[in-house]
Amino acid sequence: MSASNTMKEILRRYLNSQRDAVLWKLEGLSERDARRPLTHTGSNVLGIVKHLAGVELDYIAESFNRPHGVHLSWMKVDAEPNSDMYATGAESRAEIVELYELAARRTNDALDELELDTPGRVPWWGDSGDVILGHVIVHLIAETARHAGHADILRETIDGAVGLRRDVDNLPTGVGPGYWSKYREFLTQIADGFGAPAE
Repeated sequence: MSASNTMKEILRRYLNSQRDAVLWKLEGLSERDARRPLTHTGSNVLGIVKHLAGVELDYIAESFNRPHGVHLSWMKVDAEPNSDMYATGAESRAEIVELYELAARRTNDALDELELDTPGRVPWWGDSGDVILGHVIVHLIAETARHAGHADILRETIDGAVGLRRDVDNLPTGVGPGYWSKYREFLTQIADGFGAPAE
């Protein structure tokens, strides 16, 4: 296997791993919990999946002239603010997951069919918009990992489910059921040593 193909497989593995993490955070949630805003700015798990689907589809399509044929009204310049960050009442979870899976296939097809040094242009990056495929793939990994972290925190807020992957929670082993409440109390004491809680 050539060095280029090896790097393609490394990049694909990292991107697939982050995509899987995002979708896993959606599994088992009720429709309400999947859509429920859990931060001051309205972050919600299903909205993260919708956002990532649109971002991935548009980066590959627009930068490398590989049209995807899907109308993404929420990705247009004149779209309602933040309309890429939530599912409307008319958009089903299944449709959004299917869109994200399409985005993954389109990116994986680009990795199969193009070289990592294939030139492209990200129109919305302005003067910095001249790129190669490898650059865009690294950007998509970073974008997906960032939002996977958001989804991880949102999911923990909803029902306490945590973990790096389905098979690896990446948490300390051998701790008892009361460990986390005591741990939080311990951290609160440290924080309180630096001043009174904000009102």
